[in-house]
Amino acid sequence: MPRKSDRRVPLPAGLLPLLTQPELETYYQVSDWTVLRWIEDGMPVKRLKTTGRQQKEIRRFDLNAVEAWMAECEQLAAAS
Repeated sequence: MPRKSDRRVPLPAGLLPLLTQPELETYYQVSDWTVLRWIEDGMPVKRLKTTGRQQKEIRRFDLNAVEAWMAECEQLAAAS
């Protein structure tokens, strides 16, 4: 019988998985407070909702979109 790991397929070239907030914090080596501040400042975030009794918002981050947002913020800061 095949194992679950045998059914795993790689993502198509150029496609990145969405990151969780802890993964984004680790990638940029920042605190959760910093990421929350970035979200308030307009950083792109995909908001998902869970089903069930405790409907809780889940955030996921597209690394390419976040990097583009960071570059745009740096350009605006350099221009002022």
